[in-house]
Amino acid sequence: MLNEVESELVSKTCRPLPEGTPALPNGEVERLATAVPAWSVVDNRIEREYVLPSYMAGVRWFALLASIAEQEDHHPDAVVTWCRVKLTLWTHTVRGLSENDFILAAKLERAWREFK
Repeated sequence: MLNEVESELVSKTCRPLPEGTPALPNGEVERLATAVPAWSVVDNRIEREYVLPSYMAGVRWFALLASIAEQEDHHPDAVVTWCRVKLTLWTHTVRGLSENDFILAAKLERAWREFK
């Protein structure tokens, strides 16, 4: 079941942000982080590690999340290892977090619930 902030985020689409757009203020980061509690805010980024039953399950999950990221035109840094996929999101043009990071994270969380 989606919380109110998560519902708000999954209904949106990532949008281009020009260089120099300000990063989200801390209060907004905290509010949006409530939508994706499995993600951690670390050094102006959000991170999440998914644990899977096998390497190939991780590869299948990565293929699905990569497709979602491509649709949103917002791409995480990703590391795929044995039984794990670690993602880091941040918006390069704002040099920190934007709403796009939380939109993608919320969409990935919705997909993850269906995937596992």
